[in-house]
Amino acid sequence: TSWLILGSDERDGTTGQDGTTGERTDTILVLTKPKNGPSSLISIPRDSLVEVDGALSKINAVLGLYGRKPLVAKVEDITGQKIDHVAKINFGGLTTIVDALGGVELCYDQDVDDEKSEMHWTAGCHVVDGKQALAFSRMRYSDPQGDFGRAQRQRQVIGAIAKKAASPSTLLDLPKLTRVGDAAMAAISVDEKATPATMARMLLAFRDASGAGGITGTVYWTDPGYYVDGVGSSVLLDDARNTELFAQLVDGTRKAGVVGTQAEQQG
Repeated sequence: TSWLILGSDERDGTTGQDGTTGERTDTILVLTKPKNGPSSLISIPRDSLVEVDGALSKINAVLGLYGRKPLVAKVEDITGQKIDHVAKINFGGLTTIVDALGGVELCYDQDVDDEKSEMHWTAGCHVVDGKQALAFSRMRYSDPQGDFGRAQRQRQVIGAIAKKAASPSTLLDLPKLTRVGDAAMAAISVDEKATPATMARMLLAFRDASGAGGITGTVYWTDPGYYVDGVGSSVLLDDARNTELFAQLVDGTRKAGVVGTQAEQQG
């Protein structure tokens, strides 16, 4: 089963003020749970270059310009695999989920004082509240890796939420579980085919993908600064390697670990 996870970058007063207006798919993740083998959570850079109706654009603009179906179609083109479910997470709602959980532990190895995202961080691991988790997932201007570093931290936030939500301390505490469920229902919208059981499987797949036995990372690209007139600096994806990667993820034949061009560059 595969899920396309979209993080809404709609500026509603809850996501920090950086001058951006309108809606963007600030986060694009593909969560895959094979019948056998490790679950995976893979980021698609929001500046990935795609073509829709003969026009080139960055993938994060496709939702606003063309709608959800064309965006799903582009992700299916990139991965070579069918997307079964779509979930959209409102960034503002992230704060209430984390607060309902009583905070989550996040790690980052640099000091940060970033006014645009409102992230103020001392290097190391800290248990943070919803506001701090939101800033952690949005900061990019003070990150040497820019959007790529932000995608890495966003996966960490989602993994931390899933791990704590699926822990006995949450599942066996009915009032807490109810608060988390209510917060999640308010923050996450899903496709019409999704059921409560679907949501539960998605949560467990998130947890498994983010753990030691899971697979995380990014898609592969050939040029992270590919310039196109009228579009700007874009990420040119490696179609052949991405098709091969997702075929392995769906078959469950890819070994656990971190994948993608970013992982290779850091290694």
